[in-house]
Amino acid sequence: MKNRDEILDRLFRAVIAPVPPKEMAFGFDTRVLALVRASSPNGWAIIALLAQRAAMIALAVIALASVGVYRASTSNDDLPAEYAMADNAIQSSLGE
Repeated sequence: MKNRDEILDRLFRAVIAPVPPKEMAFGFDTRVLALVRASSPNGWAIIALLAQRAAMIALAVIALASVGVYRASTSNDDLPAEYAMADNAIQSSLGE
């Protein structure tokens, strides 16, 4: 570790150093504004992001529905009691 006196001397030399100019560097403000404008997405980018998220949600729903249809098709019993009652009610109302 450095000696405390050396560190203190460096700090004093840094304080005595000439003060840098208070003006902005040439073109600094232009570069900052260009970076800010480049980082904000335009309208098409937002629409594309929303479309991508909607597609991911749709794929998840399709996957869950596919799993449900597969499980229903591989089950041994025909229909659960609730589905059978609803199916009979629909058939009786359409048959009238």
